[in-house]
Amino acid sequence: MSESGGTFDLVVLGGGSGGYAAALRAAELDMSVVLIEKDKLGGTCLHRGCIPTKALLHSAEVADSAKESENFGVKASFEGIDIEAVHKYKDKVIGGLHKGLSGLIKSRKITVVEGEGKLTGKDEVTVDGKVYKGKNILLATGSKPKTLGLEIDGDKVMTSDQALGLNRVPESVIVLGGGVIGVEFASVWRSYGADVTIVEALKHLVPVEEESSSKLLERAFRKRKIKAELGTPFESVKTTDSGVVVTLQGGKTLEAEVLLVAIGRGPVSEGLGYEEQGITLDRGFVKVDENLHTGVGNIYAVGDLIPTLQLAHVGFAEGIFVAEQIAGQNPPAIDYDGVPRVTYCEPEVASVGLTTQVAKERGYDVVEMNYNLAGNGKSQILQTQGAVKVIAEKDGPVLGVHMVGSRVGELIAEGQLIYNWEALPSEVAQLIHPHPSQSEALGEAHLALAGKPLHVHD
Repeated sequence: MSESGGTFDLVVLGGGSGGYAAALRAAELDMSVVLIEKDKLGGTCLHRGCIPTKALLHSAEVADSAKESENFGVKASFEGIDIEAVHKYKDKVIGGLHKGLSGLIKSRKITVVEGEGKLTGKDEVTVDGKVYKGKNILLATGSKPKTLGLEIDGDKVMTSDQALGLNRVPESVIVLGGGVIGVEFASVWRSYGADVTIVEALKHLVPVEEESSSKLLERAFRKRKIKAELGTPFESVKTTDSGVVVTLQGGKTLEAEVLLVAIGRGPVSEGLGYEEQGITLDRGFVKVDENLHTGVGNIYAVGDLIPTLQLAHVGFAEGIFVAEQIAGQNPPAIDYDGVPRVTYCEPEVASVGLTTQVAKERGYDVVEMNYNLAGNGKSQILQTQGAVKVIAEKDGPVLGVHMVGSRVGELIAEGQLIYNWEALPSEVAQLIHPHPSQSEALGEAHLALAGKPLHVHD
């Protein structure tokens, strides 16, 4: 027999980025909130995604700095990767952030329930026989790695979940998938000394990005001796005593110690009672309207569970939006084109707004400027190559900003402001950027678009 767990203004199912952001904002707005999580607060981003992968990427950057120190007049020796120490560093970062988040949740007087919840009514979630009633329900159960139905043994064939805890540096790796997850792990393992090959069915790495950015990344990866099989779909994998043999469409075979399956993430929605309550699923994703409402009762959904950008900061924004919507604040709808996107490989790829192709498809008369980082002093100091591309409507505002280069992810926030405030290139050209800084590259591109180029070769 079920027992009551209480009635709340908001019941949140899932304690990842979208779920906990909604809980925090709802609590700020004087709502009573229960947050249900079967694992750890913070979800995929904190424990199996954004934070641990970026910790590995930073350790990879340090390794590269040690190996390349003589280029900067510093005598240092690189003695290899202590993977146990890398994981200790990574886990310390995660642990500190998790402790801080848990304290924040507690300070807002949010009730946290540990256990697997299921939607058992249009206004209730049940966890281990306890029923939590909600005037509003938020579904935020997140995503999990896609596997193509392959057998994941965690040793020779793995997803990002297992790769994050791998207790060795493999000598050779085949990465199946050239999207964000795939290129980030490829970048880490190459810096650690592994032989890396990426297999991508589409014709470019990071295929959702501006094509010129993809080509720059491919060129940089070739320089780093990261191999890529592009436009060649995967067919099958066979494990051997020493690793894996991967067969591509057309019959070509590749051998390596490890296969990383990095073909994206799918929603966690099966067996949670969603369809039984009338919620519509599409390929497992919960369908929502522009207000992130499911069309059933007062049930909303956010994050990787819905077919929007699978980014933690999108989850944050969606969670806050729902909390404010419930509170009657009528927040503006999220403009997903205006969300900054960063791939943290080396070099980084960052963007906001429209690609040239999408802008033209939407009927814009497009002008663009591609500023090569070879003309940027700070980029030369950092010994990084790449470009800043700005796309604008002819005689109109900036439509997109696209960057490739070391650390350019730190610049995209300015691009976000430029795009979201619909700035004209001439308006941005009036701004003075500090010298020497990589941010000057943004300024230079806008100066050129405004008809007054400075450090730009004809």
